[in-house]
Parts: sequence; C-alpha cells; structure tokens
Amino acid sequence: MSAPETFEGEDGKAGRAAGFFRSRWQGTAPLDRLFWRDLVLVGTAINIAVSVLALILLGLKLPLALVLAVHFAPVPYNFFLTFAVWRTAEKSGGIKASLMTLGAVLWLILVVVI
Repeated sequence: MSAPETFEGEDGKAGRAAGFFRSRWQGTAPLDRLFWRDLVLVGTAINIAVSVLALILLGLKLPLALVLAVHFAPVPYNFFLTFAVWRTAEKSGGIKASLMTLGAVLWLILVVVI
C-alpha cells in the first residue's frame, strides 16, 4: 500500500492530510475502505472517544458549554465522511453502493443523536 500522493506545494503530514480529505471528497478513495475503515471503524472510534471525554469533563463539573463543544466537535467530520461516502457511491453505482449510502446516513443519525 503506497502513501497518498502529495500535491504541489504540500509536504509532510499536512500534504498527506490534504490528500486524505481531497481523495475522499473527490470520490477517488475506494468505497469499501471509505465506508468500513474511515466511517464505521475510525469515525465510530472518534465519536466514542470524544463522548467519553465529554462525560469525564461533565463529571469534573466543567462548564456545560465546554462539555457540549467537546461532545459535538466531531460532527463536521461526521458530515464530511457521510457526504464522501454518498459522493463516492454515486460514482460507483449498484446495490452495494446504495446500501453503503443508506448505512452512512443511518450511521450519521446514530452518532449525532447519541
């Protein structure tokens, strides 16, 4: 597996991060990897970790605004992943892509509500 390509004027970690987001948004990342690894595994792990952190902060009686800010911090990333799956699935077509789109939307609802 090769490292993501860097783009002109980008280097190091910043270039890889930009390449990561760009490939997902443009639909060039494989749909299976995007759905299962990025959305289901990593996205869910991030949401669980941030929710645990928010509960710890709440237990420490920190201001509610801070606790809510921490709890909802991954929401933009969640929307990004969901729309990236949607865009990539549109390019792929087929029943599997449609099911992954439905799964991504249901996942988004689940992680935003909980």
